[in-house]
Amino acid sequence: MSVDSDDGAESSGANSPRNTSRASRASNVNARTAKASPAQKTKVTHTIDRTPEYEEFITKLRAYHKQRGTSFEPEPWVGSAHLDLLKVFKHVVAAGGYDHVSATTLEWRKLATELGLDVTDRSAAGVAYALKSAFLKYLAAWEIQTIHNKEPPPPLILEHESAKGGGLLTRTLENYTPKKAVPAAARAPSVAASASENDETPRKDTPRAGGTTRSLRVAPPQRVIFQPDTGPSRQTRHAAAPAQQPAQPPPATNTPPAQQPKTQYQPPPHSHPTPIAGHPQPGHPPPHMGNQVRGPSVNYSPQDPELMSALVQNFEPRLESPMQMRPVETPANNPVEFERRRRQEKFKAAGMKSTQLAIRPPPGTTVFEGPNIYMRCLCALRSGIPSEQAYALHHLVKISFERGDKFKFETFAGLAEGLVEKALEVGGLYFDVNWTVDYSGDPDESDPEVLDGLNGTPDILDRIAKLQPKTYLDNIQPADTADRMVHVTEAVLTIRNMVTLQENAVLMADFNVLRDLICIILHLPNSDTVVEIKHLALDIAEQLAPYIVLETLDPLYQTLLAQLHSTDRGMILTSLRAIARLSINLGETSQVHDVPASILQNILDWLLLNDDEMIDACLDFLYTYTSHFVNVETLLKDVNAAYLVNHLVRLLSHGAKKFQREVVLEKESKLPSTDFVQPVPEDLRQQLLAMEEPERCYAWLKCLFEEDPESAITQIAIWQAFQAALSFPLQQMSRPMMGAAEFIRNVSHVFTHAGAQIVKEQGERGEIQRFIIKGVRPRIRPIAQDGTEYLPCMWRIPVPRNPNDPSAPLRVVNCGQHFLTPEKMYNHIIDDHLKESRDPSGKFMAKERDLFCAWGECNKYPRPQKMQLSTLMNHVKTHCAAAQQNAIVSLNTDGRRPRRTFIARPAKTINVSFEETAAVRDERSNQAQAAGIPLSSALVLRNIARNVSKFDGGVEDSSEGGDASGKTLELLFRPVTARLCEIMMKNWLLAPYVTQILEITRDNY
Repeated sequence: MSVDSDDGAESSGANSPRNTSRASRASNVNARTAKASPAQKTKVTHTIDRTPEYEEFITKLRAYHKQRGTSFEPEPWVGSAHLDLLKVFKHVVAAGGYDHVSATTLEWRKLATELGLDVTDRSAAGVAYALKSAFLKYLAAWEIQTIHNKEPPPPLILEHESAKGGGLLTRTLENYTPKKAVPAAARAPSVAASASENDETPRKDTPRAGGTTRSLRVAPPQRVIFQPDTGPSRQTRHAAAPAQQPAQPPPATNTPPAQQPKTQYQPPPHSHPTPIAGHPQPGHPPPHMGNQVRGPSVNYSPQDPELMSALVQNFEPRLESPMQMRPVETPANNPVEFERRRRQEKFKAAGMKSTQLAIRPPPGTTVFEGPNIYMRCLCALRSGIPSEQAYALHHLVKISFERGDKFKFETFAGLAEGLVEKALEVGGLYFDVNWTVDYSGDPDESDPEVLDGLNGTPDILDRIAKLQPKTYLDNIQPADTADRMVHVTEAVLTIRNMVTLQENAVLMADFNVLRDLICIILHLPNSDTVVEIKHLALDIAEQLAPYIVLETLDPLYQTLLAQLHSTDRGMILTSLRAIARLSINLGETSQVHDVPASILQNILDWLLLNDDEMIDACLDFLYTYTSHFVNVETLLKDVNAAYLVNHLVRLLSHGAKKFQREVVLEKESKLPSTDFVQPVPEDLRQQLLAMEEPERCYAWLKCLFEEDPESAITQIAIWQAFQAALSFPLQQMSRPMMGAAEFIRNVSHVFTHAGAQIVKEQGERGEIQRFIIKGVRPRIRPIAQDGTEYLPCMWRIPVPRNPNDPSAPLRVVNCGQHFLTPEKMYNHIIDDHLKESRDPSGKFMAKERDLFCAWGECNKYPRPQKMQLSTLMNHVKTHCAAAQQNAIVSLNTDGRRPRRTFIARPAKTINVSFEETAAVRDERSNQAQAAGIPLSSALVLRNIARNVSKFDGGVEDSSEGGDASGKTLELLFRPVTARLCEIMMKNWLLAPYVTQILEITRDNY
């Protein structure tokens, strides 16, 4: 298996010839690097180009890693910069792929330098290995999947392994065994010897001194056979005393100097100190015994590293968790507990059980806290004491807002009654009345101030109309009146906050006295002091409306209709929503009848406003209103129905966004791709020779190639074409030429979607590999640097079938040379093909001779015949002019998409216009559904068409001043049928609803 030399932890034997050659190659690379001056090579800094292509690549890569189940970091840190994964992928693929780069010595280091990473003599190997690791972790599987079209190995043997070696394309679970991590306790002393200067962060590679010891490695550890304890079982106090002298250093080994670790081995703290000379300690043998030391195994630390065992030296005993300490209970720190125990013992002595007599805590140990804040507020509200009520209302507003999901009327009996009774005090502030509620079910009807708390008060509006208003000033009010108004507002606000919870709204829908309260509040005099409380009352009505059924003469229904005469936008919106939502959550149909004509006209006027919220509320009201046959008949009589239908059709396109989609009727036809590259015109060649690399390479590629995602060309063909065009002139000029590898990489720089690939094909001798560049193809005709296309010379000339044999049979081919202007082509035909000579003035001699036209398929002069040269040349000028007219400018200067010259027949397409209106996503089918004002308009139109078709009658046309002839349905929908058909075709979301309208009108015309 080929291994890149940049793999830091991948050293072979110390004396292997591979490492020797590797060191020599590294020295050669350093020598070549030293020759390059800063002026010759500008250092490139690696940055991330956040182009749309980069964002798309990262998105696809993130999704691929998520599907694969591996971690992904879009901008990994390598060296001192974040890595551009797209650049790295293109460079590695252009260089032949991961396996090819890994098999080439120092290739990863070269790629790191080309990418602009911070590569120095010291950090070159580390940066190269980090680059290789990042590619293996994030891009290797992607390369195998997209470039080689193979299934990548599982993450266990790919992303989860180190970046050592290559062979990813042939790596499988059967032929590859993941390397298990060696525990720290099992590592040999050689691992400690290869540690870096910082002992806390060991290096992954063997220690090296410059480039001469890169092939050395530490000798394997020596195993020590276990020796049982033969010494005394106990140590004397003197033997355990601290050492008086430092331990002797270990004897030197035959390891080279570069191999020695920077930190010498030190005995562990628990080892025995070295005894003083001449005074051997008890339990320790004399120094002359050497390796025959006997003693406890846990304290045995031989001085010779060859006898040291890594298993023993690196052993760390298991840490014991500290014991949990708890204070002992004493009468001083816990007198209550001891008092409880004393009482229990007293009860037991008296023959009583502890459960028979409640234990009263000692005086002063506990405090009765009373009821919680909820009951405290409820009791304070029902107490009737103003200060207590002020306290309760203040906290109830806060509780209902913050804990509305937990604060329910059914949990606190009497809360709704207390809030309503407090809110009814608003009547006494503006009228001479004191409203009271009777919950007996048989109230005193003679007293107009008594409200029926069980069944409601049907004549509440008559009672309010008979009240005498008080004289008041909006700007100046007594303090007591202002405080009472604040308390009333807080009570109504609490009710409003609580009914936003569905459970509370359902419960309060059957609390009839609340409806009377809403009517009383909404019939208060028009004053600035009651604006807020009126809005709160309408909010309550809106929350209760889905759960109540109102008759036409119901006081609340009449009160809500009366608010539509207001000039307050907020009150109009809330009233419209409340009426439109009546009983929508019940099984019964909403009964919205007897709407005055003035209100209907107001709704039509509000539809003209540039207010989406108002239009939406009006359409909801009209949808509920037009659901009944009787209401539609009334609507047609009270308002201009034709105008209403016309405006509703306009609202079908409210907020629509128009866009066009190109539909392909017939696919395009392409010319077959070949490896033949057109020769470079002479004038273009001179321009290219005047450039420097890599601009010369970029210009040559742009002028002779174009992008085609479905085509490809072999790398050898494009490289040979580049050499044939510029190699010989550059040699004559003594100028260097770009290398093959760099040239292949530059292709992806010029053409964004092009890249080098390796394709495997089946040949006669089995599977073969073809190195291609995917995404480019040769141009049919070269172009200049400004985008102007060269004109081909179609003059047919005979050439030998075998270029190496002049006597071979001839065949007729086109000239093949290209010229930028018709004048140059004209002169070329006269000079090179007709071989006509000019006089000193530059003119041709007027003579008659045998001439013919050999231009392409021209049949004007197919055979030689006597004619003047001017006659033939006038004919040739027509061919030159026609060639110029047929030329295609491939690169547009206005920034539009360049035309592709390899298209033989363009695709036949048609542009279809569409409209897109408001839509929502259906949670069940995950498909877009129509929504908003366009949907409401379509539903109202469908209701009108469906109910108008049930009766036959004319509609008065106010514009003509008389009865219109024909049926009502035809009068309303015939003028807008064309627009409805257009919307049905362009708006796919509204098409089902508009189709229903057209079907109803078609069947009833």
